[in-house]
Amino acid sequence: MPQTTLSADSSVGTWLDDPIGGPILRDLLAQGGQSADALKPVRKLALKRLVKLSKGKFPAELIEELVRRVELGDVPASATTDAPAPAEPSASVAAPVERPEWVERLDTGRFTGKTVIVTGAGSGIGRATASRVAREGGRVIAVDISEERLTEFAAELAGADIVPVVANITDDAAIARIVEAAGGRIDALANVAGIMDDMTPVHEVTDAVWQRVFAINVDGSMKLMRAVVPGMLERQSGSIVNVASEAALRGSAAGVAYTASKHAVVGLTKSSAYMYGPSGIRVNAVAPGPVITNIEATFASALGAERVRAGMAVLTDAVEADALAASITFLLSDDGVNVNGQVLASDGGWSVA
Repeated sequence: MPQTTLSADSSVGTWLDDPIGGPILRDLLAQGGQSADALKPVRKLALKRLVKLSKGKFPAELIEELVRRVELGDVPASATTDAPAPAEPSASVAAPVERPEWVERLDTGRFTGKTVIVTGAGSGIGRATASRVAREGGRVIAVDISEERLTEFAAELAGADIVPVVANITDDAAIARIVEAAGGRIDALANVAGIMDDMTPVHEVTDAVWQRVFAINVDGSMKLMRAVVPGMLERQSGSIVNVASEAALRGSAAGVAYTASKHAVVGLTKSSAYMYGPSGIRVNAVAPGPVITNIEATFASALGAERVRAGMAVLTDAVEADALAASITFLLSDDGVNVNGQVLASDGGWSVA
């Protein structure tokens, strides 16, 4: 039996490619009706990160059991015979390199004295962004449609200056409540809240899907920008970051409603950057690639499924939301002082593939 050194700190990819760990992990997945393909988006993450990401489906005890089985060389016969051998890289393609896991490094005090509105703050990229702003000294107006998620988020950072606001950003009255909660000064806005479509092309998209996607992804962002810009104009200072998507840079990442909505977000960003740049207001966008969030893709069209999946053939590995928060908070903060009207593709290189 070959020797192996695996631990909870080893990446999921290292586990799957290991002659002992791979069969054991595949056997565990098979018992739950899953294949190794389910872990493809998280290959670069440490195995222990699955505890948090799986929301209870992959508890710490299970990680400990996997490590124990590896130490004992406890490889099931069925898993050994079924496990595929790692593919040999071709002579023209460099073998993948196991890189250290990215570690967030806080810039303490970067947002001290600043009030920042973050939408979608209850989960995913919005939550990671709100968390980082708060941990770097900012006052966060955390907006989400889910009171439960906001309460959980605020409790997680009990010592931080967080003002939770349960609101639907498509509603004008809710927009007014968000601005009121912020008080007399709003220094920055992160428009993160958004929804995916059902991957339908234009001949199959329904009015309901089109209108709902645009209402949240475009109208909600516009309404909040419209509400906060007057105060920023008075102070001749402010920063706005809109979350676009890879779908704003290509036509192969989603259905027509989501793709068109994110192109609209880029237009909203560029027009505003041009209009308000001389007034000291910076407006930029971040275009995420694959991110591990609670937004799930659904396919209501056979054609949409076929074409979008073909377009994802060169998809880069998914990252956790913290990596996107790093890009967003850079643009929100004074570190982005000379950046205006730009769309930052924070996508691991997907947009150049």
